[in-house]
Amino acid sequence: MLKVGVLVSGGGTNLQAILDAIDNGTVTNAKVCMVLSNNPKAYALERARKHGIPAECVSPKDFPDRAAFHAALLEKVDSYGLDLIVLAGFLVKVPEEMIRRYRNRIINIHPSLIPSFCGVGYYGLKVHEAALARGVKITGATVHFVDEGMDSGPILLQKAVEVHEGDTPERLQRRVMEEAEWKLLPMAIDLIANHKLEGSDGK
Repeated sequence: MLKVGVLVSGGGTNLQAILDAIDNGTVTNAKVCMVLSNNPKAYALERARKHGIPAECVSPKDFPDRAAFHAALLEKVDSYGLDLIVLAGFLVKVPEEMIRRYRNRIINIHPSLIPSFCGVGYYGLKVHEAALARGVKITGATVHFVDEGMDSGPILLQKAVEVHEGDTPERLQRRVMEEAEWKLLPMAIDLIANHKLEGSDGK
């Protein structure tokens, strides 16, 4: 059974998609063992509690500096003995020590077809604003392993989503979530849990 930890900063719609997929059997051999947020008001924590999952908050505001925050974050994650860490809208750069310790065991969902509209500054609605400003006809989402760069780790899965005439960033964001993100992230977890994804260390 793959022990999964989900790190999230906001509402947790991707977390909900994972929980639903586990509940309905789309994802097998995996269990979400903890949900952690840097934001004490993140609704994702409430979603976790409703599901009987430990909900943790480690906020940088509670520490004197970034090094102390990183140390506390890593200690909390380590305490759960996780096999896989899923970044599902986690708006904090993961410390390099965590990346080294969990090499090829941290995945992230990004709301574009990497290498388009990714890297520093591209998160949330900003990604969709940039896609619309550029006039692309196709966007999508990408699941990738996390390395020391920003959105630069090996790509695992991608799914394309059409851009429609008259799309707003909010409308496009919703379609990318519904058609790509909420499908790709559970799929990646299932593939890793069942040893069907090269490069993963699923147990």
